[in-house]
This record gives sequence, structure tokens and C-alpha cells, in this order.
Amino acid sequence: MASAAGTPIDDACVLKFKDLKSKRKYKFVTFHIDNNQIVVAKEGAPTASFDEFVESLPESDPRYAVIDFEFEKDGCKKSKIIFVTWVPDTAPIRKKMIYASSKDKFKRELDGIQVEIQGTDFSEVEEKVFIDKVGGA
Repeated sequence: MASAAGTPIDDACVLKFKDLKSKRKYKFVTFHIDNNQIVVAKEGAPTASFDEFVESLPESDPRYAVIDFEFEKDGCKKSKIIFVTWVPDTAPIRKKMIYASSKDKFKRELDGIQVEIQGTDFSEVEEKVFIDKVGGA
């Protein structure tokens, strides 16, 4: 799947996303740009914790990620598919630019994203941030 603008997207990325969204085969999937293509970096098992998701984000290398985020609202368990753009402040400028220019096209390929979160340091990808963003309590 070549994108009109930005970095080409490996077909496996969309397939993994569909498996997460429809079949719940994964709790999260991370993606990175490798050899000028967006590819799958890591999948989190359906039982993976939020901490495991955060640990999958490298300290100084960008990633895109999707997570099936579960939360409680008004006493009911709910979940939302969240798209995360992880571009740490410590990442090289060139990588930051490539990830920024490819994000919108990639996100459009992943039909069913409900919420988006951008993180530049670990304080911006804490569970509380996600809960606030989805309106859970």
C-alpha cells in the first residue's frame, strides 16, 4: 500500500490493526519506519498491561501505536481504540520530521481510530492522560 504522501505503509500494519480492532488478538500494536516504510514493530498480547504498552515505546526513537484502551465510566467497562504518536524530545530531528509528515496518511489507513494522543516524553503517555482523554473516571 503506497501512500500518496508520506512514507509507504506495509500491508501487515493494516492487517494487525484489524486483528486488534475486530478480533481483539492484540492489546496494542506499535509501528516504526524502517527502510523508508511503516512496518509493525511489536504486538502486545490481549492480556498485556498498560505498563507493557508504555515499556514498548523506546526512550529516544519515534513510534506510532494503537491500543485497545479499557477504562470505566459510570461504573461500566468500556474501551476505545487510541492512536498514539510517540516522538520523544530526544529523537533525531530528521526522524521527527519523517514521523510528522507520515502520520495523517497512516492514521487514515487505520479505519476505526477513536482518540489520538501525542507523546514527547513518558509523562504524556501515563495511564491518567489516557483516562482523561477518553472521559473515563
